Amino acid sequence: MVKYMLLMAVTTYLIRMLPLVLFQKEIKNKYIQSFLYYVPYACLTAMTIPAIFYATGSVISAAAGLVVALFLGWRGKSLPIVALASCIVVFIVELMI
Repeated sequence: MVKYMLLMAVTTYLIRMLPLVLFQKEIKNKYIQSFLYYVPYACLTAMTIPAIFYATGSVISAAAGLVVALFLGWRGKSLPIVALASCIVVFIVELMI
């Protein structure tokens, strides 16, 4: 158990430390800058979307909650409003199913 935790700690440290050591100069290439700008959004989306569809009892309620979240997020609502509205929609759709 301790070996696994130590290996995980070293891996996590290397992932954070290597870019700081390897890229000491400012990145001036516009393509690489734009790529690095969108990486966090792409990773967050890749982790969140599957979790949305596995968190509910049916795909229909998950899709309804996702649509509401996207709509409210697009309209510029705050995160608590978006999350609360999505949860309420999922709850109501689950009751109807």
